[in-house]
Amino acid sequence: MVVMLLAIILLHYAAHRLRLPPAVALLSGGALFAFLPGLPVITLDPTLVLVIFLPPLLMDGAWFIALRHLHRHMIGIAGLAVGAVIFTTVVVALVTHWLLPGLPWAACAALGAIVSPPDAISARAILQRVRLPRRLAILLEGESLFNDASGIVLFRFAIAAGVTGTFSLVDALQNFALLAIGGGLIGATVGAAWVLLVPRLDDKYLMIAASLLAPWASYLLAEAGHLSGVIATVTTGLICGWYQHVVFSATVRMNGTAFWAVMIFLMEAFVFLLIGSSLRGVIDRVGGFDVVLRDMAGPVLAVLLALILARFAWAFGADGIIRLLRGMGLKRYQPMGARAATVLGWAGMRGVVTLAVALSVPEDFPGRDFILVTAFAVIIGTVLVQGTTLGLVIRLLGLEEPDADRPRMTMSQAEAAMAKAQLAVVEVHARDADGTVVHPRLLDRYTRQATIAHSYAGQEAHFAEALHAHFDLILKAVAAGRAELLRLHRNGDIDEDTLQELERDLDIEELGALAAKN
Repeated sequence: MVVMLLAIILLHYAAHRLRLPPAVALLSGGALFAFLPGLPVITLDPTLVLVIFLPPLLMDGAWFIALRHLHRHMIGIAGLAVGAVIFTTVVVALVTHWLLPGLPWAACAALGAIVSPPDAISARAILQRVRLPRRLAILLEGESLFNDASGIVLFRFAIAAGVTGTFSLVDALQNFALLAIGGGLIGATVGAAWVLLVPRLDDKYLMIAASLLAPWASYLLAEAGHLSGVIATVTTGLICGWYQHVVFSATVRMNGTAFWAVMIFLMEAFVFLLIGSSLRGVIDRVGGFDVVLRDMAGPVLAVLLALILARFAWAFGADGIIRLLRGMGLKRYQPMGARAATVLGWAGMRGVVTLAVALSVPEDFPGRDFILVTAFAVIIGTVLVQGTTLGLVIRLLGLEEPDADRPRMTMSQAEAAMAKAQLAVVEVHARDADGTVVHPRLLDRYTRQATIAHSYAGQEAHFAEALHAHFDLILKAVAAGRAELLRLHRNGDIDEDTLQELERDLDIEELGALAAKN
C-alpha cells in the first residue's frame, strides 16, 4: 500500500508534467510495475474490488450530477445505459462467435456483457479534464452511473445460460425490472434515512462519517437482497446530493467536500494502478505473452474494433432516428448532430467493473482465458487510445453549447439576484422601530455589494481586467497577512489557537478571491 501510494504520487506528477490524463499514466505505470522483478503478483478478488471501490465512486458521481438535466435527458441516458449495452453485447457476441465458432453462444454473450458498459470510474477520470456541452456531459455521466447495472444483469443471465443450458427472454426482462425497481427502493430508503437522521447527529465529523457510510449501506443491502446495488447506490447519491444543501451547514460542507475530494482521488488512482498491476496475473494465467500473441491477438483486436464501431453505430443511429421523428412531426427531442455523436461514440472507456466482472467468471466456464485477455485488452485499448485523444477530438470538432441547454441566468446574474435578496433582509433589520440605522456598516456593505453585482451582470467582459486586478490585490494582501501571522507565531507573540483561527479567516478570504477571479 505504501509503495502504491508513492507510485500514485509519482505517476500523477508525471501525467501533469506530460499533459496526459492521470488514468493513462496510472494504468501504464501499474502494468510496468507488474513485471518488475521482486514485486508480488497482484491478484484481485472481484467481489471485494467492486464492494470497496464502486459504491463511493458511484455516490460521488450521483451527488454532483445536475438532477434537473438528468431528468430532462433521461430517455437518452436510458437509451445509452440499457439500449446501447444490449446492442453492443449482441454485436460482440456475434463477432466473437463468428471468429471462434467453437465457443458457446453463452460465453460469447458473457464476453459482450462484460465489455459493453463504459465504466463510471474511467469516464469520471477522463471527462473531468475536458469541457463538453451540458447535454453531452449529462448523457455520458448518466450513462456511466446506470449502465453497470445493465451489463452486470446481462452477464449473470449469460453465465446462468452457460451453466444450465437454458435461457428465457421473458424471465430475463422480469428479473431485470425486479432488480432495478428493488434497487431503487432500497436506495430511496437509505437516502431518506440519511436526510432524516444525519441532521440529528449535530457533529460535523459524525455527519461526514454517516455520509461515508451511506453508499456502502445502500449497495450491500441491495446486493444482500439480490437486487441491483448499482441502482441502489446511485439513487441514494441522487437523494443525498439534492438535500445536502439543507442538511449540511457551511462548515460541514467545506470539511466534507475536502474529505471526499481526497478520498475519491485516491480511490480512482488505486483502481487504475490495481488494474495495471493485475496484468501479470492475467497473462500468467493464460500461459504467457506467447500464447496471447499467437492464439488470441487477432480475435481480441477484432472484438475491440467491433466494440468501438457498435458504439458509433448506436450514437449515429439514435441521432438519425430523432431526425426521422422530427421529420414526421414529433419535435420534442433535438438531435445532437454529427459532431456530438462522434464524441459520444469515442467516449467509451472501460475500467474496473469490466475487469472485476471478467475475473468473476467461473473457473470451468468455456473460453474463460479468452474472456479475461479480451477484457484486459479492451480496458487498455479504450483508456490509452480513447482516453488520451478524447480532448483532442473535442477541440478539433469545436463543440458549442446549444442555446436550449444554456441556463436561463448567467453566474453574474445569479449573483446579482442573491445580492438583492441579501440586501432586502439587511434593510429590514438594519433599523430599529423608529427607523434609526443601528447597523450602518452592514447596510453600506450589502448596498454596495448589490449595486456592484447589478452593474457587473451582463457586462463581464467590460469589467474583466479591473476584476482580475482587484482580486490579485486581495491575494497579495492575504499573502502579506499570512506572512505577518507566521512571523508573530515564530516569535512567540501569539499561540497556536490564535494562529489557526486567523489563518482560517485568511484561507476563506483567499478561496473566495480565487473563486471570484476564475
